[in-house]
Amino acid sequence: MDLENQKRVKEFAEQYGAENVVVLLGAAEGEAAGLAAETVTNGDPTFAGPLAGVSLGLRVYHVCEPEMKAEFDEAVYEEQVSMMEMVLDVDDIIAEMSDVRQQYCAFKD
Repeated sequence: MDLENQKRVKEFAEQYGAENVVVLLGAAEGEAAGLAAETVTNGDPTFAGPLAGVSLGLRVYHVCEPEMKAEFDEAVYEEQVSMMEMVLDVDDIIAEMSDVRQQYCAFKD
């Protein structure tokens, strides 16, 4: 997650309260999604950005996870995401995201 996005996430968490923020990711690989998810939950593991040492514990999901997929209008999801979903390792992404939420998320649904 780039430094500007880290800054935005931190500002939103401060402005609206971390319990009211959900981060939605769209990374193409499980490892990349997991790294971004860890950044917004446990802090920037590279210690390079605004979230270095900042544990926000935010709820974080990937757009291809069933919980999020169910939130979209089916036609919109089909048009915007389904093509990419066919080439992604969705099971790997779900495993990464679930692991990060289980370890670091401070807010349970």
